[in-house]
Amino acid sequence: MTDARRGLFISFEGTDGSGKSTQMRLLAQRLRASGFTVLESAEPGGTPIGLQIRRILLDSANEEMAPMTELLLMFASRAQATAQWLKPALAREEIVLSDRYTDSSLAYQGEARGLGFDAVLKLHELLLGDLQPDLTLCIEVDLEEGLARAHGRNRSAASDSTKETRLDEQSLGFYQRVLDGYRKIAALEPDRFHIVDGRGTPEMVADRVWAEVQPLLVRR
Repeated sequence: MTDARRGLFISFEGTDGSGKSTQMRLLAQRLRASGFTVLESAEPGGTPIGLQIRRILLDSANEEMAPMTELLLMFASRAQATAQWLKPALAREEIVLSDRYTDSSLAYQGEARGLGFDAVLKLHELLLGDLQPDLTLCIEVDLEEGLARAHGRNRSAASDSTKETRLDEQSLGFYQRVLDGYRKIAALEPDRFHIVDGRGTPEMVADRVWAEVQPLLVRR
């Protein structure tokens, strides 16, 4: 539920290559053009501390990383961004857009890694209290198409010394479990967590995103 005493918190979710980052950027542009003050954050990373954590999490050399280590590092980055960026912006009554939040940990570590939703939710409560997005938009595309897009993007962007491809190198079965996790969240929290059809041009998807966001803006 949106708290009228603070800003609006919207998160974007989706499997790798879904186009969620593009959609968040397009929404930020549209909101700013409408006169809103917007903070953009991304996981893992965002803050300077979070970027250091990101290098460890996504480095393809760290194949031996245990699922619980992965989960704890994700929450370390998230807790830093929340304290340093998100909560202050919400207190200023800004609109906060986050490229991933705890729903990613539910889907990736809770469901796909087999740690369970309960472990993720307990960590969230311990580190972040009752802070949740007012709206979460999960961009859903064909898994194989999205992963091919992500692989191509990361191959062109990665340097020889640091390749942020560890999660991208997971199997198609892993990503099917991630998608199953997202669908499970949508069934558990239909008022907050909405799956958005990611097919079509970025502009077509952006219109679907705007249709989900606009009712919240009207209520403000």
